[in-house]
Amino acid sequence: MPTRTIDGYCLGIESTADDFSVGIVTFKGEILANVISAYMPPEGGIHPREAARHHAEVANKVLEEAFQKAGIKRKDLKVIAFSQGPGLGPCLRTGATVARALASYLGIPLVGVNHCVAHIEIGKLKTNTVDPVTLYVSGGNTIVAAFDSGRYRVFGETLDIALGNCLDVFAREAGLRQKPGEPFGAVVEKLAKGGRRLIPLPYAVKGMDMSFSGLLTAAVNLLKKGERLEDLCYSLQETAFSMVTEVTERALSHTEKKEVLLTGGVAANKRLQEMVKTIAEEHDAKFCVLPSQFAIDNGAMIAWTGVLAFTHGVVTPIHESFVRLRWRLEEVEVPWVK
Repeated sequence: MPTRTIDGYCLGIESTADDFSVGIVTFKGEILANVISAYMPPEGGIHPREAARHHAEVANKVLEEAFQKAGIKRKDLKVIAFSQGPGLGPCLRTGATVARALASYLGIPLVGVNHCVAHIEIGKLKTNTVDPVTLYVSGGNTIVAAFDSGRYRVFGETLDIALGNCLDVFAREAGLRQKPGEPFGAVVEKLAKGGRRLIPLPYAVKGMDMSFSGLLTAAVNLLKKGERLEDLCYSLQETAFSMVTEVTERALSHTEKKEVLLTGGVAANKRLQEMVKTIAEEHDAKFCVLPSQFAIDNGAMIAWTGVLAFTHGVVTPIHESFVRLRWRLEEVEVPWVK
């Protein structure tokens, strides 16, 4: 595909789950705005329709704030990008509707972005990595990936729930409370520092894939039997993090790449960082972790990936801009990576 050499600004909309975010970036990779509004359910997990309602209610405010921070007008935009999938249907559709409306009103191209690809690309941009093995761990995804033959290939992934979801559910079952804007994983991490005993828990690595549901069930059952909470948080972390680190190390050994990138909401965990850094150093690879404001779901990552796609000839016609709830990482061609 031809490479476009034009300059300008791209606005990206992220709405795959509980966050509605708008990012504005230049075609040179400068992030001018990255505004996030998170839906916080009163209790329990994310209800897709309630989250989508939140996104619709805050969309205009978040857009206005992003334009103010970026210091540009709508007419300055060259392209609109949006998270087309994977994600929760109602949430994705809300973001896609806003993106279509903006692109149609301004008469500019639209680019549908794969959410998982965007996590990798913003990671490469902000850490100056070129060709990493990526460990992407969040509430919705747990993937070990690396580039090969025109696409990002999945070398390992969860077979059931994501690592972040495992931590979240355990925290709710334990009755833990979070501060506004604080993820449950951070609460578990704090308690884990007080752990004194490693409790045996199911360790489920199957080939290059992982399973966290049995680990979660066992931890919750032990909690109900009276095991010390701090010891359980410590043991849960150590077991789950060892699983993803093992798969990451195997992918690193197989691909012989010289960079390891850690991204996603769970990437903020210091213990996980320590474990992944250790295996990177053992393989003489550079370890990079993304700052939390870009590791979590955000509009800047969608905008930047939109720039990469658009400048390499990729656009999404309005009639093809339907959301893709199960859009897998390896299904996406990435012509901007050589």
